[in-house]
Amino acid sequence: MSRAVEAVYADEWGRIVATLIRLTGDWDLAEECAQEAFAQALQVWRRDGVPSRPGAWLTTTARNRALDRLRRRATESAKLREVARMAQIEPPPLGPGDGEPAIPDERLELMFTCCHPALSTDAQVALTLRTLAGLSTAEIARAFLVSEHTMGQRLFRAKNKIKNAGIPFRVPPDHLLPERTAAVLAVLYLLFNEGYSASSGADLVRGQLTGEAIRLARTLVALMPDEPEALGLLALMLLHDARSAARLDGAGDFVPLEEQDRSVWHRAEIDEGVAVLDRALRRLSPGPYQVQAAIAACHATAARAADTDWAQIALLYRQLAAWSANPVVELNRAVAVAMADGPAAGLSIVDELSESGALAGYHLLPATRADLLRRLGRTAEAAAQYRAALDLATTDTERRYLRRRLAEAGTDP
Repeated sequence: MSRAVEAVYADEWGRIVATLIRLTGDWDLAEECAQEAFAQALQVWRRDGVPSRPGAWLTTTARNRALDRLRRRATESAKLREVARMAQIEPPPLGPGDGEPAIPDERLELMFTCCHPALSTDAQVALTLRTLAGLSTAEIARAFLVSEHTMGQRLFRAKNKIKNAGIPFRVPPDHLLPERTAAVLAVLYLLFNEGYSASSGADLVRGQLTGEAIRLARTLVALMPDEPEALGLLALMLLHDARSAARLDGAGDFVPLEEQDRSVWHRAEIDEGVAVLDRALRRLSPGPYQVQAAIAACHATAARAADTDWAQIALLYRQLAAWSANPVVELNRAVAVAMADGPAAGLSIVDELSESGALAGYHLLPATRADLLRRLGRTAEAAAQYRAALDLATTDTERRYLRRRLAEAGTDP
């Protein structure tokens, strides 16, 4: 039963919270009542079975709890009348009005609300991931490479800012959409990444999150069809998702890109991703998501691992670094340089990153260094780096992979 509730949680959390926020205007109340509805579902569904429309059941339960809370809070007759009015109506349907564009999904409306320019970009992304996707504070903190305490404070301040500033729950008019786009794209990007390579837990891949990110990216492209970076991000997601079936073997263990069975890659999704990327590039306004999609296309369109154009990928990572000072980009460039020019060239870049301390605590730094040292025949040093990566890895799948690599280095875990 808990698995059934988890599946519905992934599908329905954002919709339920968005409905309650529109109904009550209280973000904390919306999250609390949604959580209570899921807790009640664990008990009731175990006894009565999963309802035919679990999302509707949860929404009604959460909505009733929210109204009960508001009734208890209400002390003035005007508030009581407002609660009575709310109890008689369903949340209004989405659609055009007051000069706002029609929008087919209330969760995207919630996303644009979270991405109000009064909030910092990091706060916009974190709040939307928490409220829309239901990611835990710990999961979001790992995505941002900050502590859970720091992320908790950031979320608290963001909610207070929305409340105190009276930020409306709506999609902005057309002329204000561009200023929100960067944060919305970042939300979708992190949401997809958390699903594609989970930050913690037993499973490396969380298909519900990747599916949700792709669905919302399609919705965003439908809303903003001439935004090249929205197209670039959708292309990037499709090209990565097309390889998902080959990333784990039958035992659930991670399979590196160069060892994956390319016959199980989803060719139709690759073709769509390449076509969407071409649409973006024809607008002659390149950006970081388009560059990342181009890198993914280099991988996805190579018939064999040996056919991969690593020199082109290294150049694309250099271009990506011009838009972002993110040290993870530099780590990825090091891998591409190692494949194009040899492991020693890549190791030089990795060593500079290690000395800078920019990726301290990030398990893929020692894991990458270990792989390059192994390829150079420096097995003792490689083993030490695999152990360091093992200490930092946060998913069972990654830990099993690193243990295998450590064993291949000729040393027990």
